[in-house]
Amino acid sequence: METTTIEPTAPVKLTAKDFTSDQDVKWCPGCGDYSILKQVQTVLPEFVSEKEKVVFVSGIGCSSRFPYYMSTYGIHSIHGRATAIATGVKAANPELNVWVIGGDGDLLSIGGNHFIHMLRRNP
Repeated sequence: METTTIEPTAPVKLTAKDFTSDQDVKWCPGCGDYSILKQVQTVLPEFVSEKEKVVFVSGIGCSSRFPYYMSTYGIHSIHGRATAIATGVKAANPELNVWVIGGDGDLLSIGGNHFIHMLRRNP
C-alpha cells in the first residue's frame, strides 16, 4: 500500500492587485483620494497575509466610496458612525484587520465624539 504525503505550501504573497476591485473609481479629477487608494493598495500586502481578514468601514462622503474600490470586505455605514461600527466589528471578531476611512465632515465633525471614544478605547 502506497502512502502519499502532502507537502505544506508556502503562503501566497499578496500584491496591490489582490486588493484592487473591479469597480471604476469615480472621484473628481485631481482628487487626493486617488493617491491614498493607490498607497493603501500598495502597502496593505505588507501588513496582512489574508485579504479575507481585512474590513474597510466608511461613513458618508467622497472618501467613503473607498470600500467599493478595495477587494476586501467593506461596510459603507451611516453618517458619522464609521468608528462606532468598526469598533463593533473588531469586538465581534478580534482577528480582523479593521480600517476606517472617512473625511473631515463625516469622521471628524458629525462623528467626532465617536472618533474620540474609539481612540480612548484603542481597540
